[in-house]
Amino acid sequence: MTDHPQFTHSIKLMLAGLTAALLSACATIPDPIAGDASQFSSTVANQATPQAIGQRVRWGGVLVSTEPQTNRTCLELLARQLDRSARPIVGNDVHFGRFMACGPGFRDPAVYTQGREVTVVGELTGFTENLIGEYTYRYPMVTAQSIYLWPERSEKDDRRWGYAGFYTGFWGPYNYPVQRIYVPVQRKAPDDGK
Repeated sequence: MTDHPQFTHSIKLMLAGLTAALLSACATIPDPIAGDASQFSSTVANQATPQAIGQRVRWGGVLVSTEPQTNRTCLELLARQLDRSARPIVGNDVHFGRFMACGPGFRDPAVYTQGREVTVVGELTGFTENLIGEYTYRYPMVTAQSIYLWPERSEKDDRRWGYAGFYTGFWGPYNYPVQRIYVPVQRKAPDDGK
């Protein structure tokens, strides 16, 4: 059996096209919070130590409160693990403590409401203490260069995502959105043979 160069070339083109399609289906990080992941600390809020001060971090979570100040806005966030697109993983009770992120400008508390998902990129600048009820809580403080408010999830997003943000569809646990489309088919009436 001889090897046909045209057949080999066609196979290579098909493989290149398939690879490009698969890569484009992968999750991407939005531009405001994108960057080389090696530049970001893997430290999470409940593991932050004084030695981590000065590190660049990309943390995210669910908003607890929003407090506009004179020239900045501070967000209190319940830290969550981030998926491959740097979006906080919700739908379970796994969290990594709370942290504060303060960034320049005004962010409206009517938009940045409790329960919204946020990812921040900035520098861990220290710690502050505040009360949660009667408990004194130690918050890591992030001076945010970028604050990204994620669009609200739709009902179908909530059904699609399973534990820890993994898609629970037919093809197994993938961490990127897949949408199924169902087309109703009208059944034919049974044929009586007449």
